[in-house]
Amino acid sequence: MNLGSQNSKDYLWLHLRDLPYFRALIRAVEAHFYQDLNLPSPRLDIGSGDGHFAHTTFEEPIDVGIDPWEGPIRKAVRLGAYRLLVQGEAGKMPFPDSFFGSALSNSVLEHISHIDEVLLEINRVLRPGAPFVFSVPNPAYFSELDIPAKLNRIGLPGLGRLYTEWFRRISRVYHADTPDEWQTRLERSGFRIERWWHYFSPQAMRVLEWGHYLGVPTLLPHILFDRWILVPARWNLTFIERLIRPYASTEPHAKGTFTFYIACKQP
Repeated sequence: MNLGSQNSKDYLWLHLRDLPYFRALIRAVEAHFYQDLNLPSPRLDIGSGDGHFAHTTFEEPIDVGIDPWEGPIRKAVRLGAYRLLVQGEAGKMPFPDSFFGSALSNSVLEHISHIDEVLLEINRVLRPGAPFVFSVPNPAYFSELDIPAKLNRIGLPGLGRLYTEWFRRISRVYHADTPDEWQTRLERSGFRIERWWHYFSPQAMRVLEWGHYLGVPTLLPHILFDRWILVPARWNLTFIERLIRPYASTEPHAKGTFTFYIACKQP
């Protein structure tokens, strides 16, 4: 299924009108996954950021969002995507034990170096049996990069490795791990994986990769006007929308470069 083909809510367009196209593409796919999930209240969002994803994805505000950065929290307040926003570290949250009925973290955990500490803390604040859902890149996020593949084909594998490491740094990804690695990590922290699936094809990943460079022009309106897209109109975005929509598949993909997990706190 491509976003917008059978959905009443076109998540691709809703993200594309506000974000650089490569971010809009992956976020639109992920937004679709939350629509059929049962996330009991109170809900906690770990890494709430500027609130755009929650505002676009959920019909009602999430109960609590936590993020370490003041700037994004101020933006999230303006969007009204959360009933309460807390500036703080996910490894040491100011919430009582067993307080939350569910938790989510969308494309955040891969950026956290002290992941084991954070998972233990998430477990602490969740009720027994509470669901914890999250999305993260997997090893294909790096192995399917386009530029290293091109460098390898012309006999420059060393440059390809240097590029991959540079891409890891600019994307701040500490954890692009397999389901087995996440299962070990989660079980050690008191969680059980109930279901997972890969998504976002290698072709879509290459579209995302090149978007880091082709999306540079959006930096100027963001710096000057605090918005990525200066003219969020259909006529202005039709070309890029048609270009990326074929890659916005919400179907599981055996070689997908990201993985969505549904876990729960063990009783």
